Amino acid sequence: MDTATIDQAYEQVQAEFRDVAKSVQALAEKLQAAAQSGDANAREWLLDLKQVALDIKDEQMQVNSLLQAIHAWADGAHQQVQQQIQQLPPQYSGGGLFGGGRRGGLFGGLLGGGFGQAIEMGAGIGLGEDLINSIF
Repeated sequence: MDTATIDQAYEQVQAEFRDVAKSVQALAEKLQAAAQSGDANAREWLLDLKQVALDIKDEQMQVNSLLQAIHAWADGAHQQVQQQIQQLPPQYSGGGLFGGGRRGGLFGGLLGGGFGQAIEMGAGIGLGEDLINSIF
């Protein structure tokens, strides 16, 4: 798997989470309107939807934790490989599979791609607290 495929998959996950957030928000708006119109059940359903949204948020936080763990593992493995390369004689340590520099070589493309940069910056995906509070 190449870094472009990883970045594309990460972007797709982000897009799917944005779609979920839009769907939850649209349903919440309908339920709010129904509750304001006097539908006795709508208020209870709105509270149920809030719980669903919180459950989705928890799931997405776990996905973020998993992605951060994968990124940390790749970064640690990359640093370990770089340290081992520095110990090699000069004729073996330049370029090739191992590459040079912080973002080159075996894991450099992963760490320097969109996925790696987003995870390093702490970018999250999913329903945010602001969205949940604004809906409910």
